[in-house]
Amino acid sequence: YSTLSLFADTKFNQVFSQSSAVGVGFVFNNDISGDSRYSINQFYIPVSFIQTFKSDTNLTASFGLMPGVSNIAFRTNKLTFDNQFDGDVYNPALSTGENFPSLSRTYFDLGTGLVLQYKIKTTGSISVGTSLSHINRPGVSFFKNNDVRLYSKSTSFLSLKYPLTQTLFLHGDVMYEKQGPFHETILAGRVSYVLNPTDNISVNAGLSTRMGDAGIFLLGMDYKDYRFGFAYDINYSKFVPATNKRGAWEISLLYIIRKKPAFAPKKRSCPIYM
Repeated sequence: YSTLSLFADTKFNQVFSQSSAVGVGFVFNNDISGDSRYSINQFYIPVSFIQTFKSDTNLTASFGLMPGVSNIAFRTNKLTFDNQFDGDVYNPALSTGENFPSLSRTYFDLGTGLVLQYKIKTTGSISVGTSLSHINRPGVSFFKNNDVRLYSKSTSFLSLKYPLTQTLFLHGDVMYEKQGPFHETILAGRVSYVLNPTDNISVNAGLSTRMGDAGIFLLGMDYKDYRFGFAYDINYSKFVPATNKRGAWEISLLYIIRKKPAFAPKKRSCPIYM
């Protein structure tokens, strides 16, 4: 299994009013698995509207849409079939006996979401949100069977960042996802420590669990405008005989592009000639 994700976004302040903003970005996902090299390629353009309330400036609401295009595909060159057994040995020269009308399918996809965030104690916050993916339930059959459609997926989360001291923070996260008959719940807790507040240097560590499936170790570091993350999960479900408790590792890297403040000279010379 191999997964690669790339994303970026930005915000434009005071688009419709002084207390509102518009966000726009892009998301690219590539996932490849199995001998068939089954792949999922997704490209989305998320757009959001962000509103801060005048009655309580600590409260912010965001609503967004995420339209995009997805492609699913697979290969057969590394697959073997019963028809290729000649009665004695496997013979790749024999016909597979399979008929695949298509090895690839591309479809339009649409998602939406809503997030509320409330600032607490200046440096802390609590966020709650929900989203719905695959609203249009696109067809995903390689045989062009319109009855085979992708289930819509709902995701809800609660996230907390609470300052214990000026340099020590507690983070807690809960996420629940449901897609058709499948569902999962993820719990996570981390502690972060600020080493240098001026240069935004901090480290964090914690534990997470995908309930009923795996435990996850979390490590991370913020260094100026960079954010590094590492995670490794250990399987403890009934799938242990296949995984031998071995999980997957994930690495993430974020870079924050900040706008430089306008230069304001401390002294201004008085013009002599006009």
